Amino acid sequence: MAGHSQFKNIMHRKGAQDAKRARAFAKMIREITVSAREGLPDMAFNPRLRTAVMAARAANMPRDTIERAIKKAAGAGAGDDFVEIRYEGYGPGGVAVIVEALTDNRNRTAPALRTAFAKNGGAMGESGSVAFMFNRLGVIRYPATAASADAMLEAAIEAGADDVASDADGHEVIASVEGFFAVRDALEQKFGTPAEAKIEWRPNMTVPLDEEKAAAVLKLLDVLEDDDDVQSVYANFEIADEIMQKLSA
Repeated sequence: MAGHSQFKNIMHRKGAQDAKRARAFAKMIREITVSAREGLPDMAFNPRLRTAVMAARAANMPRDTIERAIKKAAGAGAGDDFVEIRYEGYGPGGVAVIVEALTDNRNRTAPALRTAFAKNGGAMGESGSVAFMFNRLGVIRYPATAASADAMLEAAIEAGADDVASDADGHEVIASVEGFFAVRDALEQKFGTPAEAKIEWRPNMTVPLDEEKAAAVLKLLDVLEDDDDVQSVYANFEIADEIMQKLSA
């Protein structure tokens, strides 16, 4: 029975991982589609589309899937019309949360997210209620093997970046939203495709959490990220390493 139970657990975890991967691909395809419709369906002339495709490639999305999404977006009257909406609210412990969504039905998305907040110890607020606690920044990440710290710093500054942080895990280059695409393209020419390149909300103040609050906040974020309309979730919490290790065990 123990072996059978273990096999079931393994299959359950694999199924959960496959479902999570499928959801991630669906969200990337949605971003590719919206990006291609917003501008030209050509990465050379559409910086947002280029970023979306780079993210999809980094996640090992098949090339055929990416090309189909672009072609579908380029077709006359193709598909649904998606709109970008930012939702804001508070989670357990007063943690500020920003949710970025791409939806074709506001009347579906807003109630779903409001319910997710309410059922998980939070509350959705008005637009602008927590955004002041974050800065909007362009972030480009490279593995440590891409370049030395000095080489990355020199190239990033030359490209117009605002800051660079390098450690054993890799390099993180910070740029303004306005300069993001130029910095990303300059670094890509020098060091190849980055591991990640996106515009993020970065908290300018954080809320330390105990184990109970940390577990509750992480549960809320998981529920929000599982929503098909949600593209990204940002929050301003801080969890001590020893607490994170307990929660991950």
